[in-house]
Amino acid sequence: MIISSISILNFKNIESAELSFSPKINCLFGNNGMGKTNLLDALYYLSFTKNYTNLTDSQLIKHDADFAVIQGYYRDGGETAEVYCGIRKKHKKIFRWNKKDYDRLSEHIGRVPAVMISPADSGLIQGGSEERRKFADMLVSQYDREYLQALIHYNKALQQRNALLRSPVPTETNAGLFEIWEEQMAAAGKIIREKRKDFMEQYLPVFNRYYSRIGTGQESIGMEYETLSEEESFASLLREKRERDKILGYTSVGMHKEDFHFLLDGHLIRKTGSQGQIKTFLIALKLAQYRLLVEKGSSTPILLLDDLFDKLDAERVERIIHLVTQPEFGQIFITDTNRKYLDEILAGIPYDYKLFQVNNGTVQE
Repeated sequence: MIISSISILNFKNIESAELSFSPKINCLFGNNGMGKTNLLDALYYLSFTKNYTNLTDSQLIKHDADFAVIQGYYRDGGETAEVYCGIRKKHKKIFRWNKKDYDRLSEHIGRVPAVMISPADSGLIQGGSEERRKFADMLVSQYDREYLQALIHYNKALQQRNALLRSPVPTETNAGLFEIWEEQMAAAGKIIREKRKDFMEQYLPVFNRYYSRIGTGQESIGMEYETLSEEESFASLLREKRERDKILGYTSVGMHKEDFHFLLDGHLIRKTGSQGQIKTFLIALKLAQYRLLVEKGSSTPILLLDDLFDKLDAERVERIIHLVTQPEFGQIFITDTNRKYLDEILAGIPYDYKLFQVNNGTVQE
């Protein structure tokens, strides 16, 4: 899958842009805060129906405008597709595939696969468990519709149970309703847990392979999935926790509380890793995500590399660039503040490329 061109109106600081892209490498340069990341975020939005840093839709509209529009034109082999998104303040956004509205936005997930590597990824290591679950959920949802539907059903039942917990009505009075939502959580939760375990089994060897190709080779990395034990009945556990959860006002156990632990030499990387090791870990994490999507039969994802070179030595950057410009990777977008650095990289790459300058939301080829 490649995006051949994009039209943007009033998205973040980009007032208007009409751009066509190289099918292989696209580089964007400009000072910090000029809009390079905003362009990548527009591409991400067309893949996932939301922005990368979880801003609300109204926050994505240029501050002096009432609406924003992103329109992308894609090619996948001989097939072409148009993806349209319209955002208005205080209105439901419009998302269309070839001029046809979606009944549910979840139907779009996986149609335009993309992988983004960004400074915001540091939250995967330094942040809470929610960031790491979101990473795994977004990855698996792109190639497994059953997993995506299980997540949707689980979260709906979770919201209903939390509403009951915050209700002034005594727990015993709502016992029947609690049973209904807890059984639904347990059924969906079983699917989620099994598919997360399958994901880990398939993902770890790919992750290790990429880390060894871009790292120093002197350390070992790993991931551990923290979940309920096989012996625990999730439905029984939810019943047992009702009174405690009533006091808390939320559901304290379940798939929405699980975690993925990131390890360096057997220890949590957030406690022992250097800045360079953490950056290398995150890049390998995302390149493995890319590869797993390809192996699962997805269209070749678009790779978005934001501020890739920060905190990495020249040797490691060279290994990464050599890796991502191999035939196994498809269309790539790279941002950097240093035009000279990009020119040096591009000089050694035997592929078609385009170079764009970004200045105060204006993008010029």
